Amino acid sequence: MKVALAVTAIFSTLIAFTVYGGDNMRAFPPPDKGQIRYVIQLAEQDEESNYQVELIVGQTVKIDESNQYFFGGQIKKESIVGWGFTRYVVSELGPMAGTLMAVDPNAPKVDRFIRLGGEPYLIRYNSRLPVVVYVPEGVEVRFRIWQANPKSYKANEG
Repeated sequence: MKVALAVTAIFSTLIAFTVYGGDNMRAFPPPDKGQIRYVIQLAEQDEESNYQVELIVGQTVKIDESNQYFFGGQIKKESIVGWGFTRYVVSELGPMAGTLMAVDPNAPKVDRFIRLGGEPYLIRYNSRLPVVVYVPEGVEVRFRIWQANPKSYKANEG
C-alpha cells in the first residue's frame, strides 16, 4: 500500500512537472483588451535569496527636464486560481504630479520615463518562474535587480 502511494505521488509530480514545467506561460491568461502583458525571465543565480527584483512601471512623456514627476497608481499582486502563480497588474495610471519649479517657457521639452510614485516595488527573485506584469497599452515595464551584500555586520549593544 505504501509503495503504491509513493508511486502515485511520484507519478503525480511528474504529471505536474509536464503540465507546467516546460511552458509556465500557459498558466497566465492573455491580456484583456487595452492591456499589454510583459514577461520577465530571470537568470538563474547561485543564492537567489540574496536578490530581489524591483518592478518599475511608467510611461515616457515629453516634459521639462527640471521638475520631478510621478504617476498615481499601484501594482496589485494577484494569484492565478488553480495554479498558485503570481501575476502583477496595473489597472491604470493615475494623474501625473510633480514639483513646481519655474522653468524657462522656451526650454525644449524632452522625452522622460515617468514612473509610478511611492516606494520601490520589490519582489522575491525566482528564476524558475517568469515575472508577468499586465499594464494598460502605452505603459512600459522596466525592472532592476537588487543584490544583498553577502557580508553581514555585528551590531553594537547599546
